[in-house]
Amino acid sequence: MNEERRAARRQVLQVAAKLLEEGGSEAVSTRAVAAAAGVTAPALYRLFGDKDGLLADLAAYGFEMYLAEKREALALSPDDPVADLYRGWDLHVDFGVRHPAFYMLMYGTVQPGRRPPAADEAHALLMTLLRRAAEAGRLRVPVEQATHVIHAATTGATLALIGEAPAERDLTTSARLRDTVLASVTTDRAAPSGSDLASRALALDAALETALTTGPPAAGVPLRPTETALLREWLRRLAG
Repeated sequence: MNEERRAARRQVLQVAAKLLEEGGSEAVSTRAVAAAAGVTAPALYRLFGDKDGLLADLAAYGFEMYLAEKREALALSPDDPVADLYRGWDLHVDFGVRHPAFYMLMYGTVQPGRRPPAADEAHALLMTLLRRAAEAGRLRVPVEQATHVIHAATTGATLALIGEAPAERDLTTSARLRDTVLASVTTDRAAPSGSDLASRALALDAALETALTTGPPAAGVPLRPTETALLREWLRRLAG
């Protein structure tokens, strides 16, 4: 895609985003977007294919907004992996409450097996935070399991709050659920040396995952792939 076409798509998405925020998904018709963006309907179809294509790209645009806000906020938080999880939960819910139409498009219209790349980046960011917690000995369950639990809980909490009238919305509901869910997958502090076998097994498993997914293949892991897979299976058994 050349720069001119990319700039045109971006400009149309910005216009569509404004219509979405002001009037919800019903306001984002191809006719309304084309008129507001000052382009012809055929030009809009050439850029996005059809309305479904436009909405898919608009959802990806929302994920980009969300990720930019979250990364910036987390960069300012203390270097505490569990504190980052609490902060990440609040940032997620806050984004949804401030941008309900975007959030509904991003998370309320999900189709199995079809997620924009930015959604995968959001998922990867959560897994990174959880892997850091595991490496610090602060995780009670495997990273993948904790990721599914937290994603389901934050999405459910946010959609529930969006469905309430603003005057009746009680954000303490999210805070209570956050505290309950995160306490179920994390520990208060790192286990002392020689204790808490489960969290230590998870910490080593997370360290292996980091070594295997960052840098050159098998960097820092002097094991064959089959040996590594067997070790990780044993570690997860020890973690319960």
